Amino acid sequence: MREITVISGKGGAGKTTITGALTSLLNKPVITDCDVDAADLYLLLQPEVQETHTFPGGAKAIINQQLCVNCRKCINHCRFDALHYNEDGVLAVNDYKCEGCGLCKNICPANAIEMVQEFSNRWYVSTTRYGSMIHAHMKPGEENSGKLVTKLRDAARKKADENQASFIINDGPPGIGCAAIASVTGTDMVVMVIEASKSGFHDFQRAQKLVDSFKTPIVAVINKHDINKTLTAEIEKYLGELNIPLLAKIPFDKNLVDATTQALTYPEYQPDDAITESLRNIVTYLQKPENYEKKQAQSAS
Repeated sequence: MREITVISGKGGAGKTTITGALTSLLNKPVITDCDVDAADLYLLLQPEVQETHTFPGGAKAIINQQLCVNCRKCINHCRFDALHYNEDGVLAVNDYKCEGCGLCKNICPANAIEMVQEFSNRWYVSTTRYGSMIHAHMKPGEENSGKLVTKLRDAARKKADENQASFIINDGPPGIGCAAIASVTGTDMVVMVIEASKSGFHDFQRAQKLVDSFKTPIVAVINKHDINKTLTAEIEKYLGELNIPLLAKIPFDKNLVDATTQALTYPEYQPDDAITESLRNIVTYLQKPENYEKKQAQSAS
């Protein structure tokens, strides 16, 4: 069983489109949406939820009004301005500002503040037309996205064992934060989708250096390669210098947008065109065991 993570560094580069396409071309993989802060792979795959689980977010401060002596010490020391008096003159906590640090609890002279763990996040085991899917919904502003991604990947491995699946496909988040790190740690290969734009190239380089720190094999796909041919040539040169295989160059094509708006993967929407053939070539590469050797030449950059 191989675990593949698709990331881009930059949001909007086409990562989820590529992930959905690969999912539909592999034989019943287990699919994980690791972009827990802005999960959208479900729009393409329309999962039917079979199991729902809770996941702890951050802790929030709760005021015991009967014990509070209104000394304002917590208000004066909170660096996030999360405590205030409401319209009724009662000490209250702004949940969106509270970072759960617990300082107010520790300095309260009346022991009137308690830190309560929240369980408003959910993660799911679902079925799709292409295989089992593990995904999540995080409450806006919640913490622990990296831990949630790790939980999803653990569940995906368990499901892959049950299904005897040959592949796990992870749709990773943009950026290089906790969720991105949790998405690529220990994976067998990373497919990096690079948008042919200045920001796309810059953010790819940051993400590539992150992946290199794990010495994980990287392959690349340049998306919208024809919107800036000069920059595409620069990206190809960069990939060549790092011995990163370039598996496909996808043009800017309205059909890619149309497929998404119809909740279809691209191979479903256009099964016989050149873009789908390029996507099949990526799958062929992923199916060859010899391509999974760790490549020291990449990590040396």
